Amino acid sequence: MATARRRNRRLGLAVAVSVGGLAVVAVAGHSLLRQSIDTLGRLDWRWLPLAIFAEAGSMAAFARAQRKLLQAGGSAPLHLHSVMAVTYAGNAISVSLPLAGSEVSWAYAYRQFSRRGIERPVVVWALAVSGVFSSLAFALMLAGGAIATGNGWDAALGVGGAVVVLVPTLAALSALRYAGVRQLLNRLLDRLVAWSRRLVNRPGPGAEDAFQRFLDRLAALRLPRLQYAEVLALATWNWVADCFCLAIAIKATGTPIPWQGLFLAYGAGMTAATLGLTPGGLGVIEAALSAALIAAGLNGRHALAAVLVYRLVSFWLVIAVGWTIMAIVRRSREPDAALEVS
Repeated sequence: MATARRRNRRLGLAVAVSVGGLAVVAVAGHSLLRQSIDTLGRLDWRWLPLAIFAEAGSMAAFARAQRKLLQAGGSAPLHLHSVMAVTYAGNAISVSLPLAGSEVSWAYAYRQFSRRGIERPVVVWALAVSGVFSSLAFALMLAGGAIATGNGWDAALGVGGAVVVLVPTLAALSALRYAGVRQLLNRLLDRLVAWSRRLVNRPGPGAEDAFQRFLDRLAALRLPRLQYAEVLALATWNWVADCFCLAIAIKATGTPIPWQGLFLAYGAGMTAATLGLTPGGLGVIEAALSAALIAAGLNGRHALAAVLVYRLVSFWLVIAVGWTIMAIVRRSREPDAALEVS
């Protein structure tokens, strides 16, 4: 009950933020919104295919990075189309569901990759390391954008914030390589299993040994350093290509791209999305990214119009593709045929 009440409060807060944001735009930004709509009416739509191409490249880079990580430990290679399909579908789940979208998306990807012959410890390791490299790549891009502005203090803040986020995750992954840490986790699990058996007579015999084997397998997974560098490069391109999609949207409005402050403005908008108040940062990203672009030198109407075009491609179109893939897989008599292992 307490958990349900907390979720209801978070949902209420998300709704309040969304409604409040819309009210601010409707009242305080009525003139700006009207001007932006006028700008959209004069948009050079010839740039739209290039924006779609950039966003597709961003999604492909993320899928390729995950595919490379899923091949750790000698696992059977997945066809790229298979990983791409899971990537689009998982993204659709993540940005569509309020509050728990990321967790449900992670569980979906775990189930899909496990069903396709990848060992469960490999799937867990690949998804976790993928998140770490994505965060690291975002930090590098944010720091690079801050340096491009010529403000060393901004760069220091960007790197410092990234370190705060990355250190706990890296520490947890590194700790699994030490037998002493795994033994501590096993002792903790033994107590939890014993407590569960007294209450509900589950799980059955052998659960403790299975978990210890799982941790040992997880700790043994690794890639050659060159492949880690490739994963980092792909993770970085995932962010950079998405930022290029924003740059193309700005170009489509007929205004010059503020390259010097673009990446820092983009980083500010994406950081606002991590608050998780609304699905996919809906309303939050639009407001934060528009404000950041205005600070980077764009006028208000071009900034908002560019953000709306960018979100049309990077949010709504990607969601549509993801849910279409989900529908195709669900209606197929042989789901595995749509996402086959080569």
